[in-house]
Amino acid sequence: MPKGRVTLHDVARATGVSKSTVSRMLDERLPRSESEKARHVRKIAAELGYVRDVSAASLRRGTTGMIGVIVSRLTDTVVAMMYESLARAAAKSGRFTIVATTEDEPDAERLAAEMLLRRGVDGLVLATAREGSNFTDELAERGIPHVLVLRRNGTSRASIGDDPLGGYLATRHLLDLGHRDIAILGGPEYALNAHDRVTGYRNALEEAGVEIRPEWIVYSAFGIEAGAEAAETLLASEVRPTAIFAVNDNIAIGALSTLTRRGISVPDDMSLVGYNDIPLVAHLPVPLTSMRVPFDQVATSALELLSAESVTEKDHIRLATPTLIPRRSTKARR
Repeated sequence: MPKGRVTLHDVARATGVSKSTVSRMLDERLPRSESEKARHVRKIAAELGYVRDVSAASLRRGTTGMIGVIVSRLTDTVVAMMYESLARAAAKSGRFTIVATTEDEPDAERLAAEMLLRRGVDGLVLATAREGSNFTDELAERGIPHVLVLRRNGTSRASIGDDPLGGYLATRHLLDLGHRDIAILGGPEYALNAHDRVTGYRNALEEAGVEIRPEWIVYSAFGIEAGAEAAETLLASEVRPTAIFAVNDNIAIGALSTLTRRGISVPDDMSLVGYNDIPLVAHLPVPLTSMRVPFDQVATSALELLSAESVTEKDHIRLATPTLIPRRSTKARR
């Protein structure tokens, strides 16, 4: 048994395999070989207690294998799910993610980025892009690799759900159920993913020849309380809709609480559709119809874009197709 830290040289000597071959067989970033020799090398390495020296490998490559992820808050289930998908995708290629939260404040975003960069991350994944912000332009000018997830800004590489399509499909579902009086809780105006879902809503109504009522487009933050307040605003309008599309499940949950408290039955009096299909919504007293976004696909594409040396203008945005998951919160209009 070698004394001190077990090295690749020790494993190579114990197995009779060249050091370069041992290195390749033990590199978890590469496809796992199931040949007899590879299994033997892994078995001996485990018996000797070999642990890959990530720092030494990083120095040789000029990288650390760490990726900084900046999100608004991890108490938001959508954001937490996205981060978990990114962590899983990174681990498959032998990389590690570090997360920082900003409460969706631009100054906090800049501070988080600087702290992560000081810790030597190889690049940044941002779930905090805001319309009108020049932060990503600053990163580009400094040559800092970065990619956006869930939100876009029109210039940076981004991996997102196809939000105009998702907004269209959610609204089309309500139209197909016979609803014509359809409102939307549109989320924050600074978030282009929310804006794109509202665009999809507008497109579906225009296609169906249904009038778009400005008072039935209510903007708010993404949280549950914000959704409850937005629903109150909507119910104060002179004419009530028969269906609501909320561009985020948390907004929809807040709206559901307001409707229930006001004695408005979902779906008998009003149908309700959310977006993202977080696990909770299937277990609500009235299970929520929602648009499911494939977060694992978004994460994998994001890390591919982050690592790519160059991408074409056509490929700098990757779109993941959302899927409608119908549940009991929507019902045909009588």
